Amino acid sequence: MAGGSTPAAYLRMTYDRFARFMPRENILVVTLEKYASTARILLPEIPEGNLLLEPHARKTAPCMAFATYTILTRDPDALIVASPCDLVIRDEELFASTIGEMFEFVAGHDVLMTLGIVPKNPDVNFGYIQVKEGRNAWELDRPLQVKTFTEKPPQELAEVFIRTGEFFWNSGIFLFKATVIREELEKFVPDITELFRGWETQIGDSVFVDHAYSACPKVSLDYGVMERTDRAWLYPAKFGWADVERL
Repeated sequence: MAGGSTPAAYLRMTYDRFARFMPRENILVVTLEKYASTARILLPEIPEGNLLLEPHARKTAPCMAFATYTILTRDPDALIVASPCDLVIRDEELFASTIGEMFEFVAGHDVLMTLGIVPKNPDVNFGYIQVKEGRNAWELDRPLQVKTFTEKPPQELAEVFIRTGEFFWNSGIFLFKATVIREELEKFVPDITELFRGWETQIGDSVFVDHAYSACPKVSLDYGVMERTDRAWLYPAKFGWADVERL
């Protein structure tokens, strides 16, 4: 997911990060139409059909619907890892192996998995995810059940979160079966998914996509789906992670 506000070099960096362990033909880039030429210059090898162009900025829930419906037309049994391009990962090999472990888990479970980052301090610029496993959660090395999401809490609350040991920073990286995220999108944000009715035959038509996006509300995947679903799980990340905006 490349919204356009991040320095262009990070798009190339993110693409290369996933190309190390995924077939390049399976990597889709979703960005705004106005950044299409930049994306093609940075990623000259990307197939034309793998560059999904959004006509309007509508946050990540419409972006995920667009990508999911596109993927389902190609492979109904697909697994999806969704990542923003504004992240710095400091151990690429550990990142790849972590994604592999998460893929194995979601392949056998109908869940929406997210990567959680053990917080270094009570930073109010990140979202926080609480898990059900309690105060020892930071020490665990397995999928954990999500209890609550809190978007950018005030300082006092962030300090409480840190003391409990059961809250993680929200990395913005998700994994799920394409069929499962479709079900949850259609359940929780039908005002978005109804606009894509007919996607089975029309998702590749730019006029169809423009019409859908023109009426789409601005809704994030976190707010629209992850905070409401009972299928949310978290995998504790052990690799180095940073948000570009917080470097």
